[in-house]
Order: sequence, then C-alpha cells, then structure tokens
Amino acid sequence: MLTERQLFLNLIAQTSIAPMLLEPEYAEGIYVYDKKGIRYLDLIAGISVGNLGHRHPKVVDAIKKQADKYLHLMVYGEYVQSPQVQLAQLLNHHLPPHLNTVYFTNSGAEATEGAMKLAKRYTGRFEIICFNKSYHGSTQGALSLIGDEYFRNSFRPLLPGIIHLDYNDIKSLGAISDKTACVILEPVQAESGVVVPDFSFLKQLQKQCEKHKALLIFDEAQTGIGRTGDLFAFQKLGVSPDILLTAKALGGGLPLGAFISSHEIMSSLSQEPVLGHITTFGGNPMSCAAGLAALQTLFEEGWMKQVDAKEKLFHKLLQHPKINAIRSCGLLMALEFESEKFNKRVIEECWKYELITDWFLFAPNCLRIAPPLIITEEEIETACRIVLQAIEIASSEIK
Repeated sequence: MLTERQLFLNLIAQTSIAPMLLEPEYAEGIYVYDKKGIRYLDLIAGISVGNLGHRHPKVVDAIKKQADKYLHLMVYGEYVQSPQVQLAQLLNHHLPPHLNTVYFTNSGAEATEGAMKLAKRYTGRFEIICFNKSYHGSTQGALSLIGDEYFRNSFRPLLPGIIHLDYNDIKSLGAISDKTACVILEPVQAESGVVVPDFSFLKQLQKQCEKHKALLIFDEAQTGIGRTGDLFAFQKLGVSPDILLTAKALGGGLPLGAFISSHEIMSSLSQEPVLGHITTFGGNPMSCAAGLAALQTLFEEGWMKQVDAKEKLFHKLLQHPKINAIRSCGLLMALEFESEKFNKRVIEECWKYELITDWFLFAPNCLRIAPPLIITEEEIETACRIVLQAIEIASSEIK
C-alpha cells in the first residue's frame, strides 16, 4: 500500500521537483506539528498568510459561526452578504477616502487580473507598465507582468502591451505616456529579496501617472494586513495608489483577495458590458467572516504596534560575517548570503532544527523571514539562534 506521501507525489500536481514534504497533523500559533509530533517554528507564516499565526481562536470561532449560517449562495455581487459588507466597511475605515470600493476575489493573482481589466476599461488604453523582479501571480495575465524572463518564457505568447522597467530607476519613468493604462508595482518588492523603494522614485512615479492620467496600482499581497507595521506598506511610504491589491493574510488563513479603488473607477466594470468582471467564489462568506475576525483582532490586540520592535530585535540578533545584508520592511525580511548554494544549505539546516524558512523567487541567495506577527521575543531569540547555528554549519562545509 502506498503511503500518503507517495500518493501526494503521484496524485497531486507538483509545482517543483523538490517539494518540502512536511506532513502536518495540526498547527497552532506560530507552530506546525507533523504526524510524528515534531514541532516546527514557522518563520514564514505560509508565505505571509498567517499574520495572526495558525488557527487564531477568534478566527476559528468566526468560521464556525458562519458555517452555521450559510456557505456559498450565489455568484459574487448579487446578494447582500453580511461578511462581505462588514469586511469592506472595516477596510474602508482604515484606508484613504478614495479607496472606498472593494471587489473581493479568491486570491492575489485574481486581484491582479481584475485590476488589469479595470485599468483597461476605465482608461480605454491597453499598455501596462510593470517592473523587473516583480511578482504579481502566475495566471496568464499576471504572468505577463512577472519581472523575470525565466518564469515567463515557457508560456509565451503572453499579453501584448507590457513594458518592464527597472525598479527604483527614476530615469526609466519617462516610459509612462498617454498610451499607458496603468503602472503596477509592489511598494516593497518581496520576491526580489525585500527591496524598499526610494521615496523620490515613488513620488516621481505618482507624478508621471497623474500627468498622463495613468492609474497607479500597488500590489500589497505580501506587505498588507499589518506585516510592515502599518495596515498597508503604502501608508508608511507616503504615496497612495489609485488601485490597491491585497490577498494572503486578508483571509485570516482562508482564500481571499481583493482589489480596491474609488467608486467612480470601479463602477466602470458594471456596464458596457454588464458583468464586466465576474467570479463565482470571490468573496466567499466563510473567507470574509474569517478575514473580518482576523482584521478586527489585528487592531484589537495591537499586533501592528509591536512590529517595529520585533524587526529591530531580528536585526540585533542576526549578526554574522556570512550575512552580507539584512533588508527588511517590518516583519518581511531577507538575509542575503554569498550564493544560492550557501543559502539553500542554511535553509536545510534550519529545517533539521525544526525551523521553517525559505528563499525568494528572484533572490535565491536570500533567506526569507516573515513570521506571524504574534511571535514573541523569546521565539525570535530561538529562531535567530537556529539560523546562526545553521550558518555556522554551512560555513564549515562551503568554503
């Protein structure tokens, strides 16, 4: 008889030739427990999803209560469903006035797709500008935006009218013109190893978009819902988008994404044609109930207020000659090493010592740190001790 691991490899479509193959039994707080009872400290929170950790009691309770009411009833946008309305209202309360209308999706990639269509519909243009070493999802349209030819090349032809610029390069912003429908970027580039933009770059970008009436889109799938110490990273960077994308932590552990804009811009999707953008399961009531509870808890328990101090503690403790740089924005951090080989050896050792971490798509020489925001100082100290120990082991093997 085949084991469950063998069945996984045989029956579940694989995304790589080397999956992690952790076999979880349950998860709670910042820990994941496997079927042997081994407890792993989760330093990446499901890639910035579990901002409140795993199975936060308030989120679980909200899911149970919603399950007793109703699940899917109708395609998105037809019925007045309280979980959607309440979550949109809470988001609206904490966003600038012009970001007042929410379209819920199932994921960040779907939020990207919806925003691309919205920008084209509203402006009547089709040219889209994005940036190298950016990540916006893997569906066909979002893939066209990915800033790395290695990931794009095997799936061509992709969408026409896509222009890739260099991130943080002010001179390149002259490419924005009256033909441009939108410019989409991560206000903090995550998969390139946590690259924070220069303020002058963002201001000039906003100025160019305003000059040419192109929409500015910020993708905050990874940086949103408190990870940077603010609800969204743009709120600490001083530049507001015309369209905001969010996902990952938005659903409190369940699938949920959204693109958010003004009522004027968003209304263009509802006519000519009617149902200009539709989704069956977007804004699922269970996901929205979980997301509402997670967002309420984030504010009520004050986790965002602790992000800055925890970020500084990581910087203080992670000192080693083999660490070339530490880049961070809140609790989204990258440790840069000399090579991909060295980084992957460190990651392997971290796993051996029951610490879950990972690398970045466009920065394979960088180790990812994105723990649940609820991580304690003691747990940070434990995690850093394991990372430093792993670095020592890798250093002894790789000269």
